[in-house]
Amino acid sequence: MSTGGRAAGADGQRLFIGGEWVVPEGGHYDVINPATEEAVGAAPEAGRAQVAAAVDAARDAFDGWSRTAPEERAAVLDRAARVIRREAAGYAELAQAESGATTGTARALQVGVSAARFERYARGALEPVETALPPQINAAGPMGGGGVFGAVAVRRPVGVVTCITSYNNPWANPAGKVAPALAMGNTVVVKPAPQDPLSVYRMAEALSEAGVPPGVVNVVSGARPEVGEAAVAAAGVDMVSFTGSTAVGQRIAEECGRGMKRQLMELGGKGAALVFDDADLASAVSGIGTTFSFYSGQICTAPTRVLAQRGIYERLVAGLARYAEHLTVGDPREPGTVVGPVISAAHRDRIEAYTALAVKEGARLVTGGERPAPARGFYVAPTLFADCTPAMRAVREEIFGPVVTVVPFDDEEEGIELANDSDYGLLDYVWSGEVARAFRVAGRLRAGGVGINTVGRNMEAPFGGFKRSGVGRDVGSYALHAYSEVQAIVWPG
Repeated sequence: MSTGGRAAGADGQRLFIGGEWVVPEGGHYDVINPATEEAVGAAPEAGRAQVAAAVDAARDAFDGWSRTAPEERAAVLDRAARVIRREAAGYAELAQAESGATTGTARALQVGVSAARFERYARGALEPVETALPPQINAAGPMGGGGVFGAVAVRRPVGVVTCITSYNNPWANPAGKVAPALAMGNTVVVKPAPQDPLSVYRMAEALSEAGVPPGVVNVVSGARPEVGEAAVAAAGVDMVSFTGSTAVGQRIAEECGRGMKRQLMELGGKGAALVFDDADLASAVSGIGTTFSFYSGQICTAPTRVLAQRGIYERLVAGLARYAEHLTVGDPREPGTVVGPVISAAHRDRIEAYTALAVKEGARLVTGGERPAPARGFYVAPTLFADCTPAMRAVREEIFGPVVTVVPFDDEEEGIELANDSDYGLLDYVWSGEVARAFRVAGRLRAGGVGINTVGRNMEAPFGGFKRSGVGRDVGSYALHAYSEVQAIVWPG
């Protein structure tokens, strides 16, 4: 295994294994800018032996890193955040080229959120890990003499964590896994999404400069599925943290089950947005309208499945149509662009197939549905379907693009029933002027989170899904819990 002192060689990016920049055994593949269809750079294709070497390096580094003082781990994460903020302009430019994000999104919601997450978990490394439990009086018996027994529950690091990240945010998503995992004393092997892995290597550079010891963070990439499969199946891996499709998550879960590995799964979503007759329509339109623009609809939390009470149905559809028609689609580098491209030609074709299917199933195409004007790039017009039925595939399945479907309902009970009639349960939304009803409805929704009159997030609130939307919770202190095991210590008083 040949190594080098530089992150990139003449032929392209190198892997990051055991603190060294390693020439990939499988060569390189082009990372394509979805806005221009031109190559951004050459990403490394790891071999199976190199994935195994990354796991071994993480395993070797675990004992030392897990025993470092929390203050030391916090200092490393804080320094990494400072490096990311210092290099933010260049990092954002790369993220934009790889993912097709608009300039504002790349700067604030990709790189900016990544830095904020390292800062958050620098503080998180200092959070208490011990919880004192009430003493218990035990009578004498076969297990020993009686007496008062004290106990404490202590959160311990899991071990080596494989982090498999999503393509829609090549900075915030990896940071949301790596930072809390390191804060708890774990070591990581990061397998970035094949579409935009170069940003994750820049994150590794930032962590290396911040002083993370060799082997604590390793990055292996590849366009072939064998790389991710090896990173999940390796015997030295204790936990897998995955963000991506439900179908892939199910295969990973099967492998984790065979090895009894801990899982954190953030999978698909088909967010229901219940809009009642008394809702503030302007707020509902602007919130739901984020589906058309934010990451070009490539986000699992998007309110793509709108359930509109009949009293406001037509007005809501008209408002969403006006919103979509006024969005500028085009080059994400241009200041006026609101909707950039989707990640690839294959994904654009998939979205267009769903659009055609919705029309065939009888949905009314209100706006969009066509391929926008730019001659190059993987663009999809913001698309709105009305008069949909709950059985339509476009209503039931995750499209992961700027497509919104609207289904009418009559009363509260029907709205709740329709919202819960889904394989997914990640993040739903309720718009109502009656706060008591909004909270009542939220309490009956089978979703990991519910937004009331907003699509905003509280970044200390737990995040995760019911049903096929995932397993486990992260964000805030919940992420520290996710990347730890609980050990009970008991003693006689």
